[in-house]
Amino acid sequence: MKKVRVALIGAGVMANSVHYPSLVEMEDVEILGLCDLIPEKLKVTAEKFKISQTFTDYKEMLAKTSPDAVYILMPPHHLFDIVIFCLQNGLHIFIEKPPGITLNQTKEMAKLAEKKAVFTMVSFQRRFAPVMVKAKEIVREKSEILQCQANFFKYYSGGPYYNGAVDILTCDAIHSVDILRWMAGEVKKVCGSVRALFADYDNSFNALLEFENGAIGFLSTNWVSGKRIYSVEMHARGIVAFVDPEDKAIIYKDGKEEPKILLSKEVAQSNQLHKFAGFYSENRHFIDCIKEKKLPETNFSDAVKTMELVERIYRSQV
Repeated sequence: MKKVRVALIGAGVMANSVHYPSLVEMEDVEILGLCDLIPEKLKVTAEKFKISQTFTDYKEMLAKTSPDAVYILMPPHHLFDIVIFCLQNGLHIFIEKPPGITLNQTKEMAKLAEKKAVFTMVSFQRRFAPVMVKAKEIVREKSEILQCQANFFKYYSGGPYYNGAVDILTCDAIHSVDILRWMAGEVKKVCGSVRALFADYDNSFNALLEFENGAIGFLSTNWVSGKRIYSVEMHARGIVAFVDPEDKAIIYKDGKEEPKILLSKEVAQSNQLHKFAGFYSENRHFIDCIKEKKLPETNFSDAVKTMELVERIYRSQV
């Protein structure tokens, strides 16, 4: 079995909790080295995943390990220069969302990735959550999606993200923007509402979307609600699915009272977060695409479209 040789940049929470646990389970992945600027985080993560080579300079790591692909997992405002350097050196790249802090950054990354003919991926993992995939398959077997909704609410009392380096819609609520595209395709028209509720920064984002195929979508998010809730709805002729990717899908057909219920952990055949929430599947997809020499689903060029939709929501306010 040919192994994909991977180098890792970043030893933060997401890296430790979902991405690196996914990679170490894959027999066709070889982790060559880990880089982080904080020695203690570097040491703890390296020991946890049995990574022998550690670095505080990512350029030194790449020169000494010669990987096929690089995972760059860090705050979005620290991302761009590292991604560009890796792209210039012809390396395949996996990053967390968002793909930079501006649409222009994402476009530049996508252009260079295409020029260098490398494979890239952005972590929009809800597209890959097993129960989400299964629910969409069941709905689409019945009919094309006619209406969809993405809901994302949080109770958040902190200040602007990263002291204002990036806005909430681009950084976090972008998950809901992206999943609307995944459910119904590209967007023709947008009518948005962006508000600052009980804060001096925007924390409420809502939009009505008309897709190119005629479907209608709704974005419903705010960061002042009573609890963290992420859910989607998929409506088609004679069928509707209500899905929380980390819990279950409830599917009603043809007016019947009894729903079909799909439990996330049962569909994923695992009670581990990185499995049932979609992180393992997206990492598996990235590695498979490198081996099969095909473009991953959430590549940088596709991420440009999601970032463009974010910008359109801001521009199209009521």
